[in-house]
Amino acid sequence: MKNLGNPYTVSNLLSFIRLLMAVPFWIMLNDSTPGPYNYVVLLVLLAVITDVMDGYLARKFNQISEWGKIVDPLADKVCIGAIVIQLFLHGRLIAPVFYVLILRDVIIFIAGIFVTKKIGMVLPSNYLGKGTVMVIGFYIIFLLLDLTKHHHLINTLFIYAIVALSGASLIGYGMRAFEAIKGKTE
Repeated sequence: MKNLGNPYTVSNLLSFIRLLMAVPFWIMLNDSTPGPYNYVVLLVLLAVITDVMDGYLARKFNQISEWGKIVDPLADKVCIGAIVIQLFLHGRLIAPVFYVLILRDVIIFIAGIFVTKKIGMVLPSNYLGKGTVMVIGFYIIFLLLDLTKHHHLINTLFIYAIVALSGASLIGYGMRAFEAIKGKTE
């Protein structure tokens, strides 16, 4: 793989901070006290903001690097994984959504390793993937605020959106990976 670029950029620092947020997410959600998790909601909002800002800053200051292409989606996967595992273990996330979220991230992670070995570079995130992560983030906030009991329709819409976007992002990633590998071998 080619040079990973400068890891010491503001955008990469934001991604790394988001990666480290998985630890407080895990610890704070390990408390099985029922009710909303207000501090975790604030951290999730901060994670969503850093996710949007890291890509924006990397493009604005022309600091897109292989390093950032690795840390940014890894931070998303680790944070989402920590949160959804805890929510599932505490009965706040239904099994089908849990499996969709975990399988999506595992498949993309493993495929990403394969594609990177084949083409010698990391496929960057795209808007579909970023949008999927954002919807998942808002659904996590919805769950953390314990709104599912009173807003069944919104909960159902979130679930369908997550399943549809997860499927679409997997297909989109697969198509991009296929094209990148095909282009590299031609």
